[in-house]
Amino acid sequence: MGAQSDFSILASGIGTLALMLVAAALGWWLRKLQTRGKRHSATESGESVAQEGYLLGSALGLLGLLLAFSFGMVLSRYEARRELVVKEANAIGTAYLRAQLLDDPFRTRLSNLLVDYTQNRIQLAEAAGDTSAYAARNDRMLTDIWANVSAARESALAHGTTTALLVAFNEMIDLEAERKTAWGLRLPREVALLLLLYLAITGVLVGHQVDGPRGRRAAFVLSISIALSIAVMADLNRPQSGNARESQAPMEMLLKSLREQPPAVFDRFNSPVARPAR
Repeated sequence: MGAQSDFSILASGIGTLALMLVAAALGWWLRKLQTRGKRHSATESGESVAQEGYLLGSALGLLGLLLAFSFGMVLSRYEARRELVVKEANAIGTAYLRAQLLDDPFRTRLSNLLVDYTQNRIQLAEAAGDTSAYAARNDRMLTDIWANVSAARESALAHGTTTALLVAFNEMIDLEAERKTAWGLRLPREVALLLLLYLAITGVLVGHQVDGPRGRRAAFVLSISIALSIAVMADLNRPQSGNARESQAPMEMLLKSLREQPPAVFDRFNSPVARPAR
């Protein structure tokens, strides 16, 4: 669940459940060890139970806050990644339209590069396992795209579209860097370790306080609920290897649109310039 966690969602859930159960067993053993050979009056026993109940309630409340804080952090980063997909799709679409204002061969080359680039971006985001090949191709294509933009500066200047062209492609490249950064953001290791430590402490307190079959069943259900929460959190915390990845639907719709609109489509209303009569 930490910054570099590659545990599966199943392993994260089972590991958390095992941690809670072992900690609860330790708490139960400590209680038995503490009460062995000791006698307390009814008043002292009642006061002790009440104090332990308050302590357990406070511990569970703080655990809930830590879980909410950690879950909110990973969920907000997931939402940020999802929004970046939409922004990047819009940026690539705008760059594609701006490229149509150039003369050939720059227009055709840039259009083809943007189609291939979009497809590679989708493959990079959806790839399972090693993504280095897609990442390397992504970087090469960005270099080729900018080299073509640079080569088309005279054409853009002739049509008065230099600023618009540069702004569109700069935004596209900036968003590529933002998505790359977002994929690398994980729950800080310190927060994950603190959460696991507090899970163990809470498990000990639960085991020390709970007694009887009914209480043990309730503690087991609580441990399962916490384990499920941790498992989902761990899955959201793996942007490029988890199951809960951001949808690539905006990029897929963009790719379909680009393929259906080759450069020739934008020439259908062009007409030759009428020459003045002599």
